Amino acid sequence: MSAAIDLGPKRPVHFLDIKDFTPEQLRALIGHAAQLKRQRRIGVPKKPLAGKTLAMVFEKPSTRTRVSFEVAIKELGGDAVVLSSRDMQLGRGETVHDTAHVLSRFVDGIMLRTGDARKLHALAQHASVPVINGLTDLSHPCQIMADILTFEEHKGPIKGRKIAWVGDGNNVAASFIEAAARFGFALRLACPAGYWPRPEVLEWAKAEGADVEVGIDPDWAADSADAMVTDTWLSMSDSEDQAAARAQAFAPYQVTAELMAKTTEGAIFLHCLPAHRGEEVAAEVIDGPASVVFDEAENRLHAQKAILALCLG
Repeated sequence: MSAAIDLGPKRPVHFLDIKDFTPEQLRALIGHAAQLKRQRRIGVPKKPLAGKTLAMVFEKPSTRTRVSFEVAIKELGGDAVVLSSRDMQLGRGETVHDTAHVLSRFVDGIMLRTGDARKLHALAQHASVPVINGLTDLSHPCQIMADILTFEEHKGPIKGRKIAWVGDGNNVAASFIEAAARFGFALRLACPAGYWPRPEVLEWAKAEGADVEVGIDPDWAADSADAMVTDTWLSMSDSEDQAAARAQAFAPYQVTAELMAKTTEGAIFLHCLPAHRGEEVAAEVIDGPASVVFDEAENRLHAQKAILALCLG
């Protein structure tokens, strides 16, 4: 199915950001992910990437990204080489340029999880094999593809629906904004002052005609939403002072049962995990009937299978 996606002249097919693809290409990826999920459940083997090797480079810790990508490439018939920055010369001063050229001679694709988006784009610029964004400080497109798949499994087509984001206007929020433009859903983000999405992301969305608005009131964002989404307030890189400032700023933005009650009947709750109960979300919400967070986590596997099949197939 992925082979039918028209990507123009032959070149490495990178998966760096949602905005790099057309709505038709993204819909084909979601459809392929759903098909691969069904085939896995009924035990139909699909090995389109037999003989292919994916290098997985981690500069940030990971549970879901590492396990889902490694299982995905192996179930598609390929293999994975897992590398951390402390294991590589890249972590000792070798340039991204040289690393890209060397890895391109050994493997068929590279997945990078890093805190610096510039490294991802430099890697894609110099690699002669596909590069996949496993997370940067600016975006997290694989997560959002899994979120779209999860929403549509539970609520039907996402086009024309309303999604509420409450909390930090971070990298995941940025990819949600790009998805709103490409998949045609309304997105309302409630973020504290000083923690809004980057201006350039909002300007891009406006130029694309996306139905995206940002405010400071969680009740406004939640009103009549079909799904509520949040993420952690703190980053592993935050200092104690930053953590304290964030905890104070985000305290009114916890997703509670009262906030969920502002959404539509049957609305679902999404969180990319790891979650901190009692901080960004109340335990009764994430562990309650509206929560689909473990379906969402599982769907990382299926969405990334479709992405791997597109890029490496």
